Amino acid sequence: MEEEMVLVVRRALFDQLGAFQGLSFEVDRYLPSFLAREHNFFAPRSAAEQDPSLKQIIPYAIVTHGGKVLRYRRGKKSGEQRLVAKGSIGIGGHMNDSDEGLFALDRAAYLAGVKREIKEEISIPEPVSNRAVALINDDSNEVGRVHLGVVHRVELPVAEAVKRESMILGIEFLSAEQLRAERETLETWSQICLDHLERILNG
Repeated sequence: MEEEMVLVVRRALFDQLGAFQGLSFEVDRYLPSFLAREHNFFAPRSAAEQDPSLKQIIPYAIVTHGGKVLRYRRGKKSGEQRLVAKGSIGIGGHMNDSDEGLFALDRAAYLAGVKREIKEEISIPEPVSNRAVALINDDSNEVGRVHLGVVHRVELPVAEAVKRESMILGIEFLSAEQLRAERETLETWSQICLDHLERILNG
């Protein structure tokens, strides 16, 4: 079985643009450079997971309707075992080259990949909007050190979503207040996003 190839940028580029901890709403400062073909490439996932000199680009789509946010739990079949049983408000995953067969991605190919990632995990109505609103970085743990999230806000016309992957459990649309009540059960990236949810929803 061929190894999964995942989209990465060099940590040095992130440092050059201005590394941060937590959430940054300066999307235009980072994303155009990350999605310039000369700056990203595909690397074997097993190597990238152990190499802090690379940052794997992960779209992290927050699906919303009328101020409520989709929350699910990661089941035992989750591809990332370090996150099993955690709640999440982010849909998405590694960008890989299985469809494009390209050595790098530009913005159009990236956005097509984001749509595909969402469709692989959940079935939803055609979104009203899908915008990259922030970037997320957490160097405080081993998972975060090798990943860089692009937070998308995906607004739906109605609060409807059906799981397509077995690792997704317990889909609900919750208010900010309900999410804050279960903050400690959420994965780290979701906690970081929850702490800035008002700005994300207005982004």
